[in-house]
Amino acid sequence: MQPIVVVIHVLGALALIGLVLIQHGKGADAGAAFGSGGSGTVFGSRGPASFLTRATGILAAVFFATSLTLAYYSGQTVDRKSVTEKTTVSVPADEIPKELPLAPAAPNDVPAVTNESNPPAADAGEKKE
Repeated sequence: MQPIVVVIHVLGALALIGLVLIQHGKGADAGAAFGSGGSGTVFGSRGPASFLTRATGILAAVFFATSLTLAYYSGQTVDRKSVTEKTTVSVPADEIPKELPLAPAAPNDVPAVTNESNPPAADAGEKKE
């Protein structure tokens, strides 16, 4: 639902900006009031002013409503936990091994690695005097 409100909010904002930019100022209506052929237009004698004013008001109300809705959505708390915190695995006690191996055993076909230039000392635990 929130992405739909965001799309409506952005489109409404762009339409509101466009409507405000194409409207004439209050000073532009003075020439049309004294009869410059404005009564024969599609929007009537007042011209597009009342239509654009209504459309701007409606879009402003839509923008206001979507702003409040998005503020409501952003105030909702979301339980943010990692996947490992959400997942709990219970293992029965009889399936847990008593002794765990420390390291996997080496395969028989792997040759032993020795350092011939530095052989291990046979008397590593004894002190020499």
